[in-house]
Amino acid sequence: MTQESTQDRPAPGALERLAAALGPESQGRRGPPPVERWNPAYCGEIPMRIAADGTWHYNGSPIGRPALVRLFASILRRDPDGRIVLVTPVERVGIEVEDAPFLAVEMAVEGEGEDRAIAFRTNVDDVVALDAEHTLRFARDRDGGFKPYLHVRHGLWALVTRALVYDLVELCETREEDGTAWFGLAAGGRFHRIMPAADLS
Repeated sequence: MTQESTQDRPAPGALERLAAALGPESQGRRGPPPVERWNPAYCGEIPMRIAADGTWHYNGSPIGRPALVRLFASILRRDPDGRIVLVTPVERVGIEVEDAPFLAVEMAVEGEGEDRAIAFRTNVDDVVALDAEHTLRFARDRDGGFKPYLHVRHGLWALVTRALVYDLVELCETREEDGTAWFGLAAGGRFHRIMPAADLS
């Protein structure tokens, strides 16, 4: 985590100040705030961390209020430099993310093949349908297996939890594309490549 000087850090009470900056209009809003249109000055980092298991921490302690976590999750954004920030109309602050900012914890499936529809629910109650904008990507884990990630919004991804990975694998198939046999998943109008079939153990 990048160290900032004391004068670059927001003053104590950052959580309350960020929540207040959203204003009463944030209550009852449908969908996340328009953070892509907000470009306030960067105000340094705050001691907030999203752990690999999806738990949000502030000043070293878990944030125990789910509503507060959902509020801050709604104003997350990945900036062009790769930094993940909380952004309001008046300020932008950096936070630490150990893996992905969200977890995909529930999945619903309808249909088969490329016409198959798959929707996920995240740990902060976003519901995301797998499609051309909300795609899957895959990374290797330490054991040589794969970890699927779902694009949620604004360059932010949700790690698909291990229980759902097993369900995804049941839907996978091997398909030849561009002269190579790929292991992947057909859904949302496309074939999502996971790995070359030759790499399957």
